[in-house]
Amino acid sequence: MPSFWQAAGLTYNRYLAVAARAVRRSLKEGPRLQAERRNNMDLRFAKWENGKQGEVKALDQANTEGMAAQSESK
Repeated sequence: MPSFWQAAGLTYNRYLAVAARAVRRSLKEGPRLQAERRNNMDLRFAKWENGKQGEVKALDQANTEGMAAQSESK
């Protein structure tokens, strides 16, 4: 039996991001602002093929594109 986040069509990382955002929004003003500042990240990656670096992409953009491609294939 698949997990509820899988049944909803989410990856585990996306599920964690949604849950973390819900928790941060439920905090009082002071702790919420501190938690939101810790949330700001800029992750990038690049695929390497034949010893050469490919295009550098932002992780959030690639995740959005991957989710859209996955939903289209269903």
